[in-house]
Amino acid sequence: MAEKIWQKSTHKDLHHGAIVEEFTVGNDINFDTILAKYDVLGSLAHCEMLHSIKLLTTDEWQIIEKELHNILIEIEKNNFKIQEDIEDIHSQIEHILIERIGSTGKKIHSGRSRNDQVLTDLKLYFKAEIIEIVDLTTTLFSTLIQLSNQHKNVLLPGYTHLQIAMPSSFGLWFGAYAESLVDDLELLHASYTITNKNPLGSGAGYGTSFPLNRKLTTELLGFKTLNVNSVYAQMTRGKTEKVVAMGLATLAATLSKFSFDICLYLNQNFQFISFPDTLTTGSSIMPHKKNPDVFELIRARCS
Repeated sequence: MAEKIWQKSTHKDLHHGAIVEEFTVGNDINFDTILAKYDVLGSLAHCEMLHSIKLLTTDEWQIIEKELHNILIEIEKNNFKIQEDIEDIHSQIEHILIERIGSTGKKIHSGRSRNDQVLTDLKLYFKAEIIEIVDLTTTLFSTLIQLSNQHKNVLLPGYTHLQIAMPSSFGLWFGAYAESLVDDLELLHASYTITNKNPLGSGAGYGTSFPLNRKLTTELLGFKTLNVNSVYAQMTRGKTEKVVAMGLATLAATLSKFSFDICLYLNQNFQFISFPDTLTTGSSIMPHKKNPDVFELIRARCS
């Protein structure tokens, strides 16, 4: 079992250590692998800042920077793996650096705790994911608006309680979900704003005695601002995830409702819409079936 960053001794109770590690780490390694890229980016910014305040010499910074870029390339090429006896992604990166460049690699942890390190990784990851989801949602919005305008004069029964109520149109139907996405996008943007604050430098919640330049790492990592209070920075753990989850939940609700309508309208009793065979699945015993599995699964996953 590899020595931990925090470990005081490697000579005692190795059996207990293995049991504790299995219980506390669990499947964290799987998610840590996703965070690998962001951990390296955070380390690059942190080490550039350490160099700026003269806690790293120019030679040390250049050696560390070069090797961190090498690790980043390995991650992007899927040639990176967290060893079984390594506790987390932070330890793995540091372990590789020490292995390749010697004791200089240990200096990347100066003025930093794994607490603010993992918060930084997570926020960088969330930001990237939110941007991608916003882009996809914007594309869907544009498609729905186009369909709304294209079919604004195509009549569709309006239902209440699944009973025919008043005349409506496909334009109104498509437009309703387009407008719903506008609200969803506003919540996603709000979650991005809350996420877009740099926790790096807050340590384990009480900062550090090193004269860290937190504004520099904020700029280097592309955060809009920083979590000023070091205690609150650690309090955002879980809060950020909750805010992001709320934004995703509202989007999921829209997609679930839209998928239900599609499944209903495709039904032979309604037959308001139809799909080509390539967008549906069939039955081995009922050849007439056209099952909207894609939208049934979207509805299920969004519920």
